[in-house]
Amino acid sequence: MVDVTTPALRTRRTRTRTWAVVLAACTGQFLVVLDVSVVNVALPSMRTDLGLSAAGLQWVLNAYSIDFAGFMLLGGRAADLYGRKRMFLVGLGLFTAASLAGGLAQEGWQLLAARAAQGLGAAVLAPATLTLLTAAVPEGPARTKAIGTWMAVGAGGGAAGGLIGGVLTDALSWRWVLLINVPVGVLVLTGAALWLAEGRAGDRGRIDLLGALLVTAGLALVAYGIVQTEESGWTAGATLLPLLGGAALLALFVLVEARTAKPLMPLRVLGTRAVASANVAMLVMGSATFSMWYFMTVYAQNVLGYSALEAGLALIPTSVAVVVGSKCAPRLMARTGAKNLALIGTTVAAAGFGWQSTMTADGSYLTAVCLPGILMMAGTGLASTPLASLATSGAAPGEAGLVSGLVNTSRTMGGALGLAVLSTVAAARTEGSAGAVELTAGYALAFRTAGAVLLGGVLLMVLWLPRHRSVRSQVL
Repeated sequence: MVDVTTPALRTRRTRTRTWAVVLAACTGQFLVVLDVSVVNVALPSMRTDLGLSAAGLQWVLNAYSIDFAGFMLLGGRAADLYGRKRMFLVGLGLFTAASLAGGLAQEGWQLLAARAAQGLGAAVLAPATLTLLTAAVPEGPARTKAIGTWMAVGAGGGAAGGLIGGVLTDALSWRWVLLINVPVGVLVLTGAALWLAEGRAGDRGRIDLLGALLVTAGLALVAYGIVQTEESGWTAGATLLPLLGGAALLALFVLVEARTAKPLMPLRVLGTRAVASANVAMLVMGSATFSMWYFMTVYAQNVLGYSALEAGLALIPTSVAVVVGSKCAPRLMARTGAKNLALIGTTVAAAGFGWQSTMTADGSYLTAVCLPGILMMAGTGLASTPLASLATSGAAPGEAGLVSGLVNTSRTMGGALGLAVLSTVAAARTEGSAGAVELTAGYALAFRTAGAVLLGGVLLMVLWLPRHRSVRSQVL
């Protein structure tokens, strides 16, 4: 049978399929980032309904974030070895099923188990989303635009968590902050199964299970130790033991990866200047910017007297700013270069954190919440896209999923570490006081510290980030 399809029609079909990939990848990324923060405003309702203890309530958040960060390298490598589409479907399927289980939970342990399973599904899904993009869109302006869209949607998911959670909890119940994932997940699963093409970077092989176990356990222990600092402090045994144990496991992981024939993470990947520098820069950015949402929310509620829903509504301009920054980044990057835009964005964000640190107990919405928040998140959106682009363009084709996992891991672990450190800074300043003036002083010191961290990140980027995106030959 003769193919009578015209070149124009074939081009149109290719573009349609490409943007179907972009849509599926962005929706998956939105869901996994959203669920980092969407449950926050629903925690009191969860505690009342399921009888959770204070520690159990904390693990509603931790069970997700620790599994998400700890298993992400494994998820990225699995996408390279066993197929990007397959791992996308597996990750999204597990995430959707776990969301259903969590929304229907009748006991506290059932909810915690569901949140842990959600984190595992997210760890498989998140690297696959970026890998699908880089495989479907050729390197160049089109890929930069697609990555910018992916970054904007992910940033929007994190930013919208408080608002969406507040609306669902007030209008329906806490269960819907989890159940809302189910119809969306089923719809995307169906579309992905029909539209996405399978692909993997090389021949199917065995995953380095020992390496996967070591890095996952190491990252999980480090994350657990970081979480413990807020309750026990940095010098307590409950903090030091998991931190030291996690560091030892990560050191053992490096030793195993250097000796095994088919490592989970070939160490040469971190010898690529773009990959190493962009991931460290992403960790620094995450350590400051993830904490911003927490501190802005508690400032609005604990000091300015906003309700949970009002706090979510108050942060809408900030949420829009990070999306706009991410969407503008590809066009600006074409003019300034990836490194220069990362420097500009980080500097703008640092200026926003400095402004926010001037907050007062009787601050107005415009100058104490809205405008500095816009500046912080617009800068974050501008910086994140070039950093992700640098990291992925510095990877060999067979390691795209691994590098995607590294990008997400760096950002997530940076956020966990940054929130723990900055919470400790704020608590030390307030010295246990619940007064509005003392609380504000603690929050202000946290923002000032985060701004200083970002300025340190600017210096790091000046010295280490490569100038060009095609940098595979530039090594440390």
